[in-house]
Amino acid sequence: MTTIRGAYPVLITPMTKEQEVDWGGVKNNVNYFVDQGVAGIVINGSTGEFVSLTKEEKYQMVEVVMKEINGRIPVIVGTAAETTKETVENTKQAEANGADCALIINSYYCKPKEEEIYFHYKEVSKVVNMPIMLYNNPFTSGVDMSTELMLRIGRDCEKVTHIKESSGDIRKARDLARQGHGEFEVFCGSEELVMESYFVGATGWISVAGNIVPQLVTDMFNHFQKGELEKAWTINDQILPLCAFLEGSGKYVQIVKRAMDLLGLAGGPARFPRLGLTQEEDQKLKEILTKLTAVSLV
Repeated sequence: MTTIRGAYPVLITPMTKEQEVDWGGVKNNVNYFVDQGVAGIVINGSTGEFVSLTKEEKYQMVEVVMKEINGRIPVIVGTAAETTKETVENTKQAEANGADCALIINSYYCKPKEEEIYFHYKEVSKVVNMPIMLYNNPFTSGVDMSTELMLRIGRDCEKVTHIKESSGDIRKARDLARQGHGEFEVFCGSEELVMESYFVGATGWISVAGNIVPQLVTDMFNHFQKGELEKAWTINDQILPLCAFLEGSGKYVQIVKRAMDLLGLAGGPARFPRLGLTQEEDQKLKEILTKLTAVSLV
């Protein structure tokens, strides 16, 4: 089984000005991240606008990316859906195309109860043979899973090998990492709590900022693993303004896409109703990028 650890950029879905998927841009971006030495990538996640893509587009994304990666780095695929049936279908499609892990958030409209969430992961785990990363994000799904529920799912569902904790409660990351040690691994999903999560036992980061500064997020993790804490903290302090902007703006997709464009990569617009950045937001992004890249974008 492929080892899933480290900082994994959760990729945007580049689009043309007509808001159609830019498949050439997808391939170019993927190769850029491989060249940057990232531990792996995530596709069809929240940052990739998975809820705004058709089923056909999501499936094609898996096919195109897996073919382009060709085993060079691990690929995690977001396979979440509102129903258990469709989540199973999506996960089987990712598995059939060689994905290394499925990232699954709970149903995000029906606000399921804990027994329903448990049932959902149990059913998916029973019928697929690939690793699953459980994803807790109350800000997008409307449900904040209890630590006890996540521990129960991680222990009872053999295929659940990782948990992405995005509630912003560092106590959950701590308790999951310590109590679930040897049974599953914990990934940070909160852009502003990465070093803190590493210190309490997280072994990876599903990183929005990694789209923009892939080498920095990779180096930060590697320094931490080597015990080079001052170097890791230096990078953390360097990227924290970007992480805070992403977390607090409500426009993390648009910020990343605009940043990709400014850096000469494939970004493009987000699908409506998401609108682009205001003039003030665009200026703030340019100032942050200038400090990170030492290239004036103002």
